[in-house]
Amino acid sequence: MKYCVPLFLLCFFLGMPMAMSQDTREIIFHQSHEPKKQGAPFSDAVEAGNLFFLAGQIGMDHSTRTMVEGGIQAETSQAISNIEAVLEHHGLGLKNVVKCTVILSTMEDFSSFNEVYSKYFTNKPARTTFAASGLARNAKVEIDVIAVKN
Repeated sequence: MKYCVPLFLLCFFLGMPMAMSQDTREIIFHQSHEPKKQGAPFSDAVEAGNLFFLAGQIGMDHSTRTMVEGGIQAETSQAISNIEAVLEHHGLGLKNVVKCTVILSTMEDFSSFNEVYSKYFTNKPARTTFAASGLARNAKVEIDVIAVKN
């Protein structure tokens, strides 16, 4: 008769480490630190283990709830400032960002966007950039990030 030994028992008895396919830590959907955004149908940040997934940020000044003026560079700077505020609220900074997804309203803004972006993300996280029409509030850019808490 053959015996079937579960993998975790075999690894335990042989003293071998076993990689688990999923982390069992709780997933936390954080309420926004911005009082006016607490009724939004999404979380500003979702924490899964030591990873933080941030919602996309646009060039909106959250104190006035209006888009900043000045084109792609002003909106990029404001979007990154908004990202910094969310990260700071969770004890993180731009140095913790490992992945950015950038959506531009037009690829014609790519060079001007990069001029501002490269001043903030000096550690050069992985990045995906593409263009799409119809961003929220007619924004020229939206950026979301994934950060790691060490």
